Amino acid sequence: MSQNAAARISATPFEQTRFARDVIQHEADALQSLAKNLPTDLPLAVDLIMQCRGSVIVTGIGKAGWIGQKISASLCSTGTRSHFLHPAEAIHGDLGRIGNEDVILVLSNSGETSEIVRLLPTLAQFETPVISITSSLESTLAKYSRAILNYEKSVEACSLGLAPSTSTTTMLALGDALTLLLSRMREFRSIDFARYHPGGSLGRKLSNVDDVMRPIERCRVALESETIRDIYVRYRGQERRAGMVMVTDDQGVLVGVFTDSDLARMLERKQDGHFDSPISELMTRSPKTIDSGSKTTLAVETLACHNLSELPVIDSRGRAIGLIDVTDLVGLIPSQKTNAS
Repeated sequence: MSQNAAARISATPFEQTRFARDVIQHEADALQSLAKNLPTDLPLAVDLIMQCRGSVIVTGIGKAGWIGQKISASLCSTGTRSHFLHPAEAIHGDLGRIGNEDVILVLSNSGETSEIVRLLPTLAQFETPVISITSSLESTLAKYSRAILNYEKSVEACSLGLAPSTSTTTMLALGDALTLLLSRMREFRSIDFARYHPGGSLGRKLSNVDDVMRPIERCRVALESETIRDIYVRYRGQERRAGMVMVTDDQGVLVGVFTDSDLARMLERKQDGHFDSPISELMTRSPKTIDSGSKTTLAVETLACHNLSELPVIDSRGRAIGLIDVTDLVGLIPSQKTNAS
C-alpha cells in the first residue's frame, strides 16, 4: 500500500457533504465581503482600459495565471482586445509582445511572486500602465501599479489553508466584474457577441436566419402551374433537399408550400390522381414565413409555437430565398414534439 493510500482518512457521505458545503460557504463569504468593499481604484482601472488603444495584456503564474487566462478570454469575447502573457516566457523574449499603447493586468495574491516582481522594472521602463489584482496594498506589485484592484487577505478554503481557492475565486470575481463593466461601458450588444461566438448553439441563437438557412439552391422550388409528379421527378436523384416544396409565382414571390406531410396524406387517402394536378390546387396558401435578417431565436420561437418543422425565409419583396429546417437547429428548439408543417 502506498504512503498516500495509507494516509487516507475515512469520512461518511454526510461528512464529505458538510466539508464541501463549508468550502463553498467560505468562498461565498469572501465574495460577500468583496461586494461590500470594492476596490476604490476600480473606476481608474476602467478608465485606463477604456483609453487603451492597444490590448490588455494579462499575466500571472500558477493558479493566478489560470485565472488570468480566463479573464483574458472573457475580455476578448466581450469587446476588449486581450492576450495572456506567461511571465516566465516574458523574460525570455515575449516582452516584445507588449507595446506602449497596451495596458498590463497582473494577478498575484501576495504581490511578491518572484516571476512577477522580476518583470515589474522592465514594465516601468516601457511606461506601460499596470493594473494589479492582489490582496496586498503594500506589496512590490502594488507599488508598481497605476491602479490596484485589491481584496481582503483571507484564509484559503482548503483544510491546510494553503491551496489557492478563496483567493483565486476572489480574483475571478473581480476579473468578471471588471470585464462586464467594460462591456457595458462599450455598449456591447448581442449582435457583437454573436460576431465573436459564431460556433455552437450560442452562436446560432444570436445569428441571423440568413446564416443558418438552407439557400434557395438547396431547396425544392416550383411554379404554381407545375404538377406534383413533375416536381418530384425533377428533384429525384439530386442531392438531399428539404422536404418542403416552396411554390412561387413567375417573379419568385412565395405563394404557398407543399410539404411531405401533404404528400403522405394524399397517399393515405389514395388520391393518386392528384399527382397530375397543378400543385396550386393542393398547396397551403399564406404559410408561416420569416423575414430575411431576422434573428435565429425568432425562427426557433416560430417553429416551436406553431409546431412546424420547416420555415420559408423571404426577402423584403416576399420572394423565397431559403428555408429553415428544424434539423439544422437541433439543440435550440424547446423540448417538445415537433410535427411536420
